[in-house]
Order: sequence, then C-alpha cells, then structure tokens
Amino acid sequence: TSGSPRVTTAVALRHDREMASATIRPLGMSCQRVALRLRARAASAATPAGRHFVLTPQTSPLRAVASLARRQPAWQPASRAALRTRLHASSATATEPAAAALSKADVVDILKERGLLDACTNEDELRKACTEGSLSVYCGFDPTADSLHLGNLLGIVVLAWFQRCGHTPVALLGGATGRVGDPSGKSAERPVLDDDTINANTAGIKAILERVLANGAKDADADVPPAEVMNNLDWFGSMGFLEFLREVGKYARVGTMMAKDSVKTRLDSEQGMSFTEFSYQLLQGYDFCHLFKEHDVRVQVGGSDQWGNITAGTDLIRRLADKEGAWGVTFPLLLKADGRKFGKSEDGAVWLSPERLSPYKFYQYMLQSTDADVVRFMRMLTFVPLAEIEAIEASMSADGYVPNTAQKRLAEEVTRFVHGKEGLEQALKATEGLKPGADTVLDAATLEALAGDIPTAELARDEVVGKTVVDVMAATGLQKSKGEAKRMIKGGGARLNNVKVEDEEATIGEEDVIEGRVLLLAAGKKNKLLVRVM
Repeated sequence: TSGSPRVTTAVALRHDREMASATIRPLGMSCQRVALRLRARAASAATPAGRHFVLTPQTSPLRAVASLARRQPAWQPASRAALRTRLHASSATATEPAAAALSKADVVDILKERGLLDACTNEDELRKACTEGSLSVYCGFDPTADSLHLGNLLGIVVLAWFQRCGHTPVALLGGATGRVGDPSGKSAERPVLDDDTINANTAGIKAILERVLANGAKDADADVPPAEVMNNLDWFGSMGFLEFLREVGKYARVGTMMAKDSVKTRLDSEQGMSFTEFSYQLLQGYDFCHLFKEHDVRVQVGGSDQWGNITAGTDLIRRLADKEGAWGVTFPLLLKADGRKFGKSEDGAVWLSPERLSPYKFYQYMLQSTDADVVRFMRMLTFVPLAEIEAIEASMSADGYVPNTAQKRLAEEVTRFVHGKEGLEQALKATEGLKPGADTVLDAATLEALAGDIPTAELARDEVVGKTVVDVMAATGLQKSKGEAKRMIKGGGARLNNVKVEDEEATIGEEDVIEGRVLLLAAGKKNKLLVRVM
C-alpha cells in the first residue's frame, strides 16, 4: 500500500481488494477474473517467510498478476485456455460445475458493469453468499400473453448470468398470479383472462423460457447448472382462501403494503385499486417464501418496478420462516433512447415467440437499433465481453467504420440467444436473400419462414408449372397486367428465385418450384412476393 512499501501477499490483497479491482476492470473481464482468483488463492494460503512484493496504487495489475503467479507455483495460468483446462480437470473431483469455479464471486460485479443491477436488498451479504456456494435464483413471468417480449428478455439475461457464474436459474411461471394481475407500473387494472387463455399463455411462455435458457447454457464457456421452470399454480391451486389468510395473511402488515409505490400511485389515481390487485404483492411475496423453504431459492430478481413485490417476499420470509439469507435484486427496465420502454402494449411489440415474430423479423428489428442504443443494448442483452464492446464503441467514431457493423453484431448475438443457432442462420439467409438485387440461393424452409413477413400468394400447381413468368406475375398481383410484367422483364427488373428473368416468354418449370413447395418472384429491387404452390 502507499504507506507500507513491503507487505505480505495476503495482507496486501485483503487491504487493496477494491483498489486492485478498479485498476484491473478497464483491462477486461477475463483479466479481472484471473486477478480476483489469484488474490483469493493467495489470501487463503499461508505465505512463506521472506516472500514479499511491492503493491502500490501505481502497481500495474498485469505486474501484480505476474508477481502472484510466480509466488504460487501450484497455480500458474499462462493463458485463458490453460486456465479453462485446469478448471475442467479439477471438475472431476469438484462437487460444483466448472462455471461455479470460473466466476461465482463475480456475478454482482458483472451485473453492475453491464448496467443490469438497479438495486439490491443487501449487496455485501449477497456477494459473500455467492462466494460461499451455489445459489438458486428465480425470476417470475406472468402469462398475460402467449409470448414474452424484448422487455422480458432482461430477466432471462440476468438469470443466464447467474447460471454462467455457477448458480441455478429458476424461471417461475405465474399460473396463479396471472389470474390476479400485477398492478406495478399500470394505471388501470388488467383485464381478467379466462382459464383456457391463461393455460395456453403459460404453455407458450414455458416453451420460450426453456428454449432461451437452453440456448444460453449451450453458449456458456463451461458446464453450467441446468435451468428449472416451475409454476406457482402448483402450490396456490390447492390452497383455500381461509388457509391463505391464516397461514400467510397474518404475517403481512397493511401499513407496509400501503407504503409500496405501486400501491400509493394507484390509490391516488381516479380509478383507485381493487382488493384483488392490492393482494398481488402478498401472493408474489409468498412465492418467494415457498421457494425459499421448499427449494432453497435464496435470490429473487426482477425489473425495477418489482422492488415493492420483491421486498414483500424478503419481509415475509423473515416473519414466516424466521430466517435471514434471502435477497432481492432488481435490474433497470429496458428503455429506448427516447425513454420509451419495450412492451407488448407498444405498437409492433418485439415478441420472442417465432410464431408471433419470425427470427428474420426479430433480427431485422435488432439490426435497426440506433447508434444511441446499440452499445447499451449490447452490454445489457448480450454476453459479449465488455472489452470487446468498448472496442466496438471506439470503432464507431473512427475513420473507416462501416455503418451498422455494431448493429449487425448486436442482432446476431441476441437472435442466437433467443432463437438459437438455427434461427440465426435462417434470419441471415433470409436477410441476404431479400436484399435488393440479391442473387442468394434460397431454400424452402427459409422462404416459408418468411410467409408472415413478405406478401404471399397461393396458386395451384397447374397455375404455375408450365406457365410464363409474365402470367404468374399478373395472376398473383405482383404486376397489374401482363403488359406491365413484360416491361418489367424487358427493363431487367424481374427475378425468379433471385435469378434475373431475361426472356419475356420464359416459363416456370417444375425445377423452379423449390423443394416442390415455394418460389420467390421479384419486380424491382424491393417488391418481392412469395408464391406457395399447392
């Protein structure tokens, strides 16, 4: 330290933990993780007499890492690859996955650095618990629609970061709470959905959560704990009203419930608040209490508008279970540069379900992110290392930067996370194939996935095969008349499956119908039509 020119490794590292972290952080997450683990290893080990080195505020982090490595011969990661090899080798005897050994202590820092931590009930205690063992962490999703949207993706991203740091992610479906409706952030009471709709919505959201969390696990650097998906209808469904009042309600304090911002805002409004909505926070609070007692779930995460509901849970755990050790974490809502949030009530909601929004359309939406949003979205929605994101940000203002390079990387990363490798490949193929003047060879699966995104027509096979391109362009309405279609061909603007049509008398053969099902016509660079052959 600045006052002690020579101190032991253990003392210096304990004393200068925060100073070293701040110094190392700009060099990137990988270097930081190596340094933190070296510090922890050195601090816990007995330091042989005479082994000292100077650690001052001017000491470079790389020099500190190198010095520690020389003094700890049993643990010398010469490279990131070597580090991973050593960690994987040790996992055979470890009781926790390799990912837990990689960065269990870093998850709070990761969330902070990426703008994913808004508030925490006790950050120091949570950080300590993360270093002591693997935790189970949950986030709830109410089935108010049959698909989640881009705004919901942040909750899944936060769960995935905990998972990559060796903790178990739990996605909780609100099969019960969805029948009540969360008043948080709402100016009016949600419409009541019937049971069939709620059940269908629950099934749709479950499929999305399982798919996206599995995609995240596949892309992780090491083995990670498997995600779990639960439904709170499993414990609320058999619980009667009187039982709930007797077993849960008596531990709730009305004054505390009334003090929540979501409640005060609604009570001050013209519409007021129903008892049903008022009780929602107690239902969500009991979710946390049940998961804490029955499944050892210690952490609940949610958007910043969920703070009141989350703290209702931690308070209920202290009163009902008479235990400490439960924490709440909130992340900021995903906002556009103009301050608007993403949600299903906004026009053109960005759905995560491929049935609602194709991977191609999803990719296109992310590709259209503004320069003001793209870097922030990359920090919050992807797992790209921060050092790489900072390099991308710097390149955007450098000479020779190719416009939309950052947007392409963002779109690829988020589409892969949501729709998987296959969905990304489909989106990239479609993007290339539908570019103005493109000559990309297309396949039937890619074209059929675009049915909801570009104009589509259906024709009987005998109305297509053997007919001229002019006839089909006119029959489908791509051109107003055969004469107009001929002029388009003569001007060089007509294409069949991205191949220019040179002859006005050209006919469509069986080989032109891709996989016997579809073909793509174009009149000009942007006017395209998908034809399904029945």
